[in-house]
Amino acid sequence: MKDKSDIGLVGLAVMGENLVLNMASKGFTVTAYNRSYEKVEKFLSGRAAGKTIRGAKDIQELVASLATPRKVMLMVKAGQPVDDFIELLIPHLDAGDIIIDGGNTHYPDSNRRTEYLASKGLHYIGAGVSGGEEGALKGPSIMPGGAIAAWPHVKDIFQSISAKVANEQGELVVPCCDWVGDAGAGHFVKMVHNGIEYGDMQLICEAYQLMKEVLGLSADELHQVFADWNQTELDSYLVEITRDIFAYKQADGSPLVEDILDTAGQKGTGKWTGVTALDLGVPLTLIGEAVFARCISAQKAERVTAAKLIQGPAKQFTGDKAAFIEDIRKALLASKIVSYAQGYVLFKEAAKEFGWSLNYGAIALMWRGGCIIRSAFLGKIKEAFDQQPDLANLLLDPYFMDTVSSAQSSWRNVISTAVANGVPVPCLSSALTYFDGYRTERLPANLLQAQRDYFGAHTYERVDKPRGEFFHTNWTGRGGDTASTTYNV
Repeated sequence: MKDKSDIGLVGLAVMGENLVLNMASKGFTVTAYNRSYEKVEKFLSGRAAGKTIRGAKDIQELVASLATPRKVMLMVKAGQPVDDFIELLIPHLDAGDIIIDGGNTHYPDSNRRTEYLASKGLHYIGAGVSGGEEGALKGPSIMPGGAIAAWPHVKDIFQSISAKVANEQGELVVPCCDWVGDAGAGHFVKMVHNGIEYGDMQLICEAYQLMKEVLGLSADELHQVFADWNQTELDSYLVEITRDIFAYKQADGSPLVEDILDTAGQKGTGKWTGVTALDLGVPLTLIGEAVFARCISAQKAERVTAAKLIQGPAKQFTGDKAAFIEDIRKALLASKIVSYAQGYVLFKEAAKEFGWSLNYGAIALMWRGGCIIRSAFLGKIKEAFDQQPDLANLLLDPYFMDTVSSAQSSWRNVISTAVANGVPVPCLSSALTYFDGYRTERLPANLLQAQRDYFGAHTYERVDKPRGEFFHTNWTGRGGDTASTTYNV
């Protein structure tokens, strides 16, 4: 073991403990610290025994054990606990030392901490880490941003422990980790990742409900469907684990999934994504619906009451089951494309708003392995931005345009069947609505602007005049010529 550790890590919960083991397995010496030293002792005598891992009893010992520039990674609960640990660390650090926040931090906090620590002569990195327990141990996706001067000092550690995907020669050597951008860019990318994760999960759940309730498929049949889908363009971690979930049986032979209460939890990252999209004026409709779907799932008692009082249509299906399952697969794929398209539009708006230089293809590559939304699909996103770095929307890329367009008939059939049978499909339907809105040359917002001008003198633009020239009409003859402020698009 080296005299000085390469990095220190604070917080020995599931993610922190596994990241320490991952780092040690790649040849790095790590100092582990936890508020409770008993947890450190248990770790050192257990999973960390015999490895290049040492423990620290307090912050002073932690910092003293590190090689310069000192690198301390925080894996603690987001929010105030991060600020508290930063304040504990600052008195013991020297100029040029680095604090890394690897938790699920909201990106405005990382913006603030980057600036604050710079004023102290220190560097801050806000690193989104995705992959759960297994990813942390075997190779997560890591999305670092913050003070670029710190990147050379942590690059080797992060890229060594991250997941790897294949290069053009098929060798698993390309790390799912690269520098994202300044300030909170890393945590912003992780936030959008989590939002897309919400959408992907809800889309899969809607497909499940259709196949179960309309087609009457059993858990064993659903297991086979998802196993088959995982051999197609839908090949992904979430489809893979869904396949496994349907195969998991209880002691009596019944599927466990059907005995799990239908109320979904959430930690807020999906909500953050939706609120940020509203702030930036981006129609992130699918992820928004995924968040609301979790909210309505939480209203279990009310839904049980409503189900007894409000009747919907009887569920019936008389067509070809296999053909409809294929329609659902195509609808799921098309909706997934829309979700990523919306997420990438959010990236572009954030880059403009915050002055970030984001590499969109590299982001897709970082998500290609290790993280929860990892899938073969992401390789196509990287190709799209490699070919057109200024691509406005993934739906304009030839591959995605053709894939979504060719799925239209199936997509519409699935949603109309769901509506006819009273099965809620908020994400599948919102994706199609976005697609139809995006491809529509003239939307009814002309009437909306007329309404706004009628009741509030908010003005409007004309199709026969240059953009930026605003007009107001005295619609009733009783108003004046004074207009209100113009509108923002």
